[in-house]
Amino acid sequence: MKRAGALLVIAAILVGCAGSAQKNGDQQWTVLFDGNNMDAWRGLNSQTLPARWMVADGVLVFDPAAQGSGGDIITKDEYKDFEFELEYKISLGTNSGIKYFVVEEMSNGTAGLGLEYQILDDENHKDAKAGIDGNRTMASLYDLIAPNADKSVHPIGQWNTARIVSKGSHVEHWLNGKKVLEYERGSVPFMDLIAASKYKDIKGFGLADKGHILLQDHGNKVFFRNIRVKTPK
Repeated sequence: MKRAGALLVIAAILVGCAGSAQKNGDQQWTVLFDGNNMDAWRGLNSQTLPARWMVADGVLVFDPAAQGSGGDIITKDEYKDFEFELEYKISLGTNSGIKYFVVEEMSNGTAGLGLEYQILDDENHKDAKAGIDGNRTMASLYDLIAPNADKSVHPIGQWNTARIVSKGSHVEHWLNGKKVLEYERGSVPFMDLIAASKYKDIKGFGLADKGHILLQDHGNKVFFRNIRVKTPK
């Protein structure tokens, strides 16, 4: 009995250690939306959330048909080196986006300015054919870099997973578990791309040391869930 009791104690200790290790390993991740709590977000140039952003059945929804104000929303915190993940689902003809290194002082009213992970219905929205060689399509660095041609996009009404990785000057876009583009902020090729884009006359565009992460109101219904960010310890 004594040996059995000792074994149970050891087993309990091992289980407790395993749980702590898992918890410690997850400490770098910060949940920005858990299906209910929006405390990590506010409106751009506002301390409150626009009314057209709402939570329904554990999902964050932007609904352009809802009553009240619209506009982009941003994280209350700013980030430099980070991994950002979320799942998103589009409706027919959706245009939206995830912007990062957003500086409010450079933004205009409720429309934010920053580097953008494009969210788009490539088949049904005209912006997919604008820009240069696909640099406005799903998962592109909007108006700057097209994603790989073999990207895998789930159909309208199904969830996709977006991931943005920023480490030093290096940035990556991922879609559904696959890297679709990468670039170096501030490099000669990056600056050449900006000079040929719609951002060419915006001094310092894309070069901020840190910035907010933004979810875009582009006038179309879009759904988000499982939003989280990882930063260095």
